[in-house]
Amino acid sequence: MKKDQIIYDDFAKIELRVGQIITVKEFPRARNPSYKVEVDFGEDLGTRWSSAQITSYTMEELVGKRVICTVNFPPRNIAGFQSEVLIMGAENADGDVKLLGMDAEVPLGAEVY
Repeated sequence: MKKDQIIYDDFAKIELRVGQIITVKEFPRARNPSYKVEVDFGEDLGTRWSSAQITSYTMEELVGKRVICTVNFPPRNIAGFQSEVLIMGAENADGDVKLLGMDAEVPLGAEVY
């Protein structure tokens, strides 16, 4: 679905940061298959939790992955769990969500422009 065109000032409001997944837990109460995911953003931002529909990955595959996250949304209650960040991904042809990540060595918490 194509969305309305925005201006740069709209995009500039979104704070995207590089994080690293450090903990993944089952989330059986979620309506859609999801994990509870703890992401480390380094010293300045610390760790934050997300409810993420990324179950096409095993929990073991996710730990240690670097991901791109939106960190300035207000927390959202999902089945009694406070999701603090949005982990960015895109659906492939099979409908599986694949993570947007970083191959480059940048510090945790680095801003994405």
